[in-house]
Amino acid sequence: MAFLPHIPAGAVLAVGLTLAGCARPAPARGERQGTVLATPARPTGCRPVEAGTAVQPLLDTARAGDALCLAPGTYPGPLRLPPHVTLWGPRGAVVRSSGEGTTVRVEGEGARLLGLTVDGSGGRFDTLDAAVHVRGHGALVEGVTVRNAVFGILVERTEGVTVRGNHVVGSGGAALGMRGDAIRLWETKHSRVEDNLVEAGRDVVVWYSSHNAVRRNTVTGGRYGTHFMYSHDNVVEDNRYAGNEVGIFVMYSRGIALRRNVLAGATGAAGIGLGLKESGNVTAVDNLLVHNTVGLYLDTSPLQEGDTNLFEGNHFRLGDVGVVFHSSERRNTFSANSFRDNHAQVQVEGGGDALAVEWRGNDFDDYAGYDLDADGVGDVPYELRSLSGDLVARYPDLAFFRGSPTLSLVRAAGELLPLFSPKPVMRDAAPRMAPLELEPGHAD
Repeated sequence: MAFLPHIPAGAVLAVGLTLAGCARPAPARGERQGTVLATPARPTGCRPVEAGTAVQPLLDTARAGDALCLAPGTYPGPLRLPPHVTLWGPRGAVVRSSGEGTTVRVEGEGARLLGLTVDGSGGRFDTLDAAVHVRGHGALVEGVTVRNAVFGILVERTEGVTVRGNHVVGSGGAALGMRGDAIRLWETKHSRVEDNLVEAGRDVVVWYSSHNAVRRNTVTGGRYGTHFMYSHDNVVEDNRYAGNEVGIFVMYSRGIALRRNVLAGATGAAGIGLGLKESGNVTAVDNLLVHNTVGLYLDTSPLQEGDTNLFEGNHFRLGDVGVVFHSSERRNTFSANSFRDNHAQVQVEGGGDALAVEWRGNDFDDYAGYDLDADGVGDVPYELRSLSGDLVARYPDLAFFRGSPTLSLVRAAGELLPLFSPKPVMRDAAPRMAPLELEPGHAD
């Protein structure tokens, strides 16, 4: 395969969306419209507030069901929303940090923060200084723009929260670990993170949080597009991850469903589209993993006896390696996936093999078999044997030469000279002859 040049994150996302290709209906209010997010509708019967007014006294005297509507302009923070009260503003209504602590606290049950801009927070990581901190059950944060904050939107120890259609812009600092998390769910259940645009932050975090849905978000230029830890029975659907160090990483979690996501441009030495560590009962279906250093990385997954993982209908394209296994060579099933234009399809760290993995009906662009009965299934198994891949698995430093004439000659020697023929890495007994097509609406 030819050496893969660096492709900018924006171009990778454009390629991913083109491959995913199929127009979706016009977005409803609150959904993405290109890179512009719609402002939620102004609540009926709300109380108008002029620019520069001290808002907290008005919130303190508001009753359940009341709404305050801010005019364009600047308002001093910090603010605290009481139960069942709505604070709305257009994007030009800016609640500005005092320079210390959290700027807006949504602590009341059923409170709603809609449409406005929250500018800044304090600068302390140990106290989780944030633009927006949510603790109220059933709270809604929708259409809010967050900028210049250490942490963006933090949701902690609550349930039934919706974080929808927000634009969170991180610091974009060169040291990814020194940025704050853009969106964080911590000990949060039965909540939704939907239709958000996240740029230049650190992570979108779901930790110790179960039964949540992460849908239709776009996350670019961060460390982890979404990072699960000790979080079970969550759904991740129709998201776009581009130019992050890692697209999605699932750690110590069970029952995660990943469907129709685009994971693109996770490059560099640590680049992973989708990673699993000690996680089981994960299903990954109809995802597009394109131009990643490693498309899928499995580390001791599944961990618990009786757990399995299923990867079905996924597209692994333009990567250094499609799938890398690390002590994960059992109870994983790969069905009807597509492996095309990768330097290596599968690699097992330490020089082992993935023969105990169940492979069935996958398509590989380097399959050299035939189909005499024209049933769409190869008449001979696909077997991956790669001398160069085996050497790289045993000696990772050799990955530096991937794409070079040196490893190309090693690979050719392994294919042409039986003396150097390596042991098989994996085997699909019934490979597809035709490429797996991207379904209409895939990751749209």
